[in-house]
Amino acid sequence: MAEALAASLPVQQAAPAPAAPTYEAIPASMARVVDIEAEIPVESVQLDGLVVTKIIKHSREAPSSSAHGLLLGLDLDGVLEVSNSFPLPHHAGDEDDKSTKSAARYQAQMLRSLKEVQSDDSVVGFYQASTMGAFFSQALIDTQAIHQDKLRHGGIVVVHDITQTARGNASFHAFRLTKAFLDAFKKNNFSAPSLIDHRLTFSTILEEIPVKIRTNVLLNSFLNTLTTPTQSHLPDASPAVASTSSLPPSFSPLNLGATGVIRNLEQVNDALDAYRTEEGNLAYLQRQIAREKARADAYTAKRKEDNAARVAQGLAPLPEEDVSRLFRIPPEPSRLESMLLLGQMDAYGKSLAGITSAGLVKMYAAKASSDI
Repeated sequence: MAEALAASLPVQQAAPAPAAPTYEAIPASMARVVDIEAEIPVESVQLDGLVVTKIIKHSREAPSSSAHGLLLGLDLDGVLEVSNSFPLPHHAGDEDDKSTKSAARYQAQMLRSLKEVQSDDSVVGFYQASTMGAFFSQALIDTQAIHQDKLRHGGIVVVHDITQTARGNASFHAFRLTKAFLDAFKKNNFSAPSLIDHRLTFSTILEEIPVKIRTNVLLNSFLNTLTTPTQSHLPDASPAVASTSSLPPSFSPLNLGATGVIRNLEQVNDALDAYRTEEGNLAYLQRQIAREKARADAYTAKRKEDNAARVAQGLAPLPEEDVSRLFRIPPEPSRLESMLLLGQMDAYGKSLAGITSAGLVKMYAAKASSDI
């Protein structure tokens, strides 16, 4: 029976061998846009409206100004298009090694999940929240240096100023490390001669890239609907409610209070104290280096005098010894921390100038209106 059924079945044909894959050359018109070799440098950054909203929400809900996360997107024809982002967890009391491993696991899981739903999973940089424009930190520099070494086009860091957003001015700036700073960073040499050779100051650590924000048509229509006033259908409506809007007017810019000035001055004082402490440590190291070098020079001069006297007496000179083994001369101290503190003080100073100038204009306007 089984043999009869087998005989009645159609004979299986041998599976045809798969054809070798063929690859078509990229058209000349698309070669510049695709940029497979990453030869076109990034000249601008385009943030999607969703990314801007996510960064603002995360920065507002974070317990401190330590909100940070990854940026996802694609670079096309010199424009780095950031289409998505997700925050990274912040571990306040954990150890550095433990928090780093936890963040790495979370990042890998998020990228895997985004890939499963066919969303953008290409990391193009990260974002960092800051207060009063002071974003210079060792962690930001180290993270950006790793990204510029591993990502296409080096990646970028987008800095979001929480203070400016609280005043109604969304502040987003994109930066990347300069070539001169990367050269000194790879050599791990931030001594005074190295800074002079590379012409490094706090203003030449990062270079800014223009940022553009892109919103879709539906979002623009929704925002126009919110801002367009509507007329009341009630015939006896009062003038106050005859024309209403979904977004009520805000009079916070007319506030004459100077709450931000006090906080800004405190930040300036703290940065000055930290800079004075760092300069004191550098001065102590410089004195120690000078002391050891003076001892080494005195020993070398004494040995030369002894050898000259022995040669005059017809004796063999004493062998020259390695001075570095006899005297432990410390290496030149790093000036990176002091440069970062100077960058923070400069940012606090600019923020203070902006707050005080706006406050003076408001006070003069209020005084002029009261005299009328």
